[in-house]
Amino acid sequence: MPTALVTGATAGLGRELAEQLAEAGHDLVLVARTTDRLERATEEIRGRHRVHVEVLTADLTDRDALAAVADRVADPDRPVDVLVNNAGFGLGSPFDRTTLAQEEALLDALVRAPMVLSHAAVGAMTARGRGRVVNISSVAGFMASGSYAAAKSYLTVLTESLAGQLAGTGVTATVVCPGYVRTEFHERAGIAKGERRGPFWLDAERTAREALADAAAGRVISVPSPQYRAVVHLLRHLPRRVLRSGPVRRRHRADPPASRA
Repeated sequence: MPTALVTGATAGLGRELAEQLAEAGHDLVLVARTTDRLERATEEIRGRHRVHVEVLTADLTDRDALAAVADRVADPDRPVDVLVNNAGFGLGSPFDRTTLAQEEALLDALVRAPMVLSHAAVGAMTARGRGRVVNISSVAGFMASGSYAAAKSYLTVLTESLAGQLAGTGVTATVVCPGYVRTEFHERAGIAKGERRGPFWLDAERTAREALADAAAGRVISVPSPQYRAVVHLLRHLPRRVLRSGPVRRRHRADPPASRA
């Protein structure tokens, strides 16, 4: 059986991606910060799909913990066939109202962790001549709307670069750029998003299914849903000065909660 490693796998889109990979016959390595949530997810996925599930508790902003996950990704005796870099969080305040520690943690989770794990995966996968790297970015990465958007922009461009460099190796790289998805992300980041209804709120199950189908097809950039593909097309053609204008600045408390998977 092939094996998929998914970070941020206990909730939201990460949990749905893990479920669908198990449904498709993959054994799993689930990575998240909270052991009890990992164990609960493991029990449920095993019961539904009868696959082997391994658990790694790791805060990917901790460099030693991240190194342990990278070692697992690169282990030649227990190959990881699909790496899904999904873990992350958002900040509920603008740059001048967050702490430096929060900004550094955001970079560690959204930039350094997927870079380190992608590097580990690419080395192991190219040696075997097969494998798949799936990085979960965001439509925000095509905008200029804060640290989160900047981090996702890095991840999108890194994955595009990897895809070109890996051509002909048997290894593919896909970056998934969803828009708003109905998960707990916004609550945990302290970002109010109302009732979450309408055409621009996506279902996690459908988003994950489209993302995995695009990755299996070797597509470099996956933008789930036609409405967000239209948005990205527009964003790519707008003048940068328009993208820099962004939404009206909101007032938040100085030290907001952060969503961590």
